[in-house]
Amino acid sequence: MSALWTSDEVQAALTASSITAPFEAQGVTFDSRAVGKGDLFFALSGETTDGHGFVADALSRGAAAAVVSREVEGAQGTLVRVPDTMKALVELGVAARRRSKARIASVTGSVGKTGTKDALRAMLSSQAPTSASVASYNNHVGVPVSLARLPRDVRYGVFELGMNHPGEIEPLARQVAAHVGIVTNVGPVHIGHMGSEEAIADEKGCLFAGMSEGAVAVLNRDSRHFERLVGKAREFGVSRIVGFGRSEAAEARLVSCDLQDSGSDVAALIHGRRIEYRLGAAGEHWVLNSIGALAVIEALGADVAKAAATLAEVKASAGRGARRMLAFGEGTIELLDESYNANPVSVRAMLSVLARTEPQPGARRILALGDMRELGEEADAYHAGLADAVAASGATQVFLCGPHMQALWQGLSPAQRGAHRPDSAALAGEVAAALKAGDVVAVKGSLGSKMKIVVDAIVAASGGEAGR
Repeated sequence: MSALWTSDEVQAALTASSITAPFEAQGVTFDSRAVGKGDLFFALSGETTDGHGFVADALSRGAAAAVVSREVEGAQGTLVRVPDTMKALVELGVAARRRSKARIASVTGSVGKTGTKDALRAMLSSQAPTSASVASYNNHVGVPVSLARLPRDVRYGVFELGMNHPGEIEPLARQVAAHVGIVTNVGPVHIGHMGSEEAIADEKGCLFAGMSEGAVAVLNRDSRHFERLVGKAREFGVSRIVGFGRSEAAEARLVSCDLQDSGSDVAALIHGRRIEYRLGAAGEHWVLNSIGALAVIEALGADVAKAAATLAEVKASAGRGARRMLAFGEGTIELLDESYNANPVSVRAMLSVLARTEPQPGARRILALGDMRELGEEADAYHAGLADAVAASGATQVFLCGPHMQALWQGLSPAQRGAHRPDSAALAGEVAAALKAGDVVAVKGSLGSKMKIVVDAIVAASGGEAGR
């Protein structure tokens, strides 16, 4: 197996670098806990930790070399010395992109970008070697790391780009230099930092910066920000626009879908060609994003029908809608885990999925929600505005935590009220104690609300995984 990076290539890519000994690297990481044998370890300096403090450990665990910006005591191994390790990581990512002959897709959106990226990875991997961002590696560190890991010989690459402040997407997009970019949607996510949905749309539209001639923008035709995003794409020189959604004007259009508890049966027209497929993840939001993903597949030049057939195996991941059946008492409970993030759009989407779940006879739908963060001055109004969707979900007991969820608590019927607590740690035990065999329980909140604590309490109270 050829090396991902040789020391000569690294030295050529990085500004003013010096290397203590030749090496070959098979991987790239900035997390010393995840170092594998042959990895190139970047010692990044963060707000709370400095990677230089982990260089010796990374080398002792088999790292091929460590990229540093100062002397490191006790380091036994090869060092690559640079003025700035973060700048060096970006340079290596850019060098990887420059040498790659892969067709590249980039993904952003207020919600659904990770699921769409994962679906694209699954569809493309079924056809040719494909590399994609892991987890949510979508920020100023995750994007260059993902690029630096891009193997020499892959045919496709898929990269997720995220933001929570103005000015963050354009430099990432220029590093990725995608052939096709998709914006799944625009909603009031991080609106506390951005100020308005229009500002969010403009930031998402920066996905198209740095694209080469012939690039394609795939946009949600049903979004009220569609024309604004078209304008941003054209501003960056992208002339081919492909719309997806329900709209009759969409080139990738939903014809029909049968939404079910365990997934959906979908019929779509992709540039006039009818495609029917099974989607393994539940929810209308997954259906619409899958159609957008198929539009990306077509724009990349891959086989659309073969890609669609892969979608039956696509499932929501942990923290993002994963469904788990757990042994509980004399029966089972079903856990819908959306503990990784939350915003008004994604909470409503999750509640529509909860409404289609099927508790066992005599059992209930239980809901646990934590605060949605970064919503600015209108945060309480956004939380209170969920009351209709909560009622429509069929949740018979609702457990809430966080100061903003107090606004939703006031809008619940007395019969629905389980408990409201200041944080997830105070709420977790009460949710677990309320469950009975046959129940379906859904858990969602922004990452900062730490709703995984609730998920962990439910799992701990159960008898472990059970088959469906």
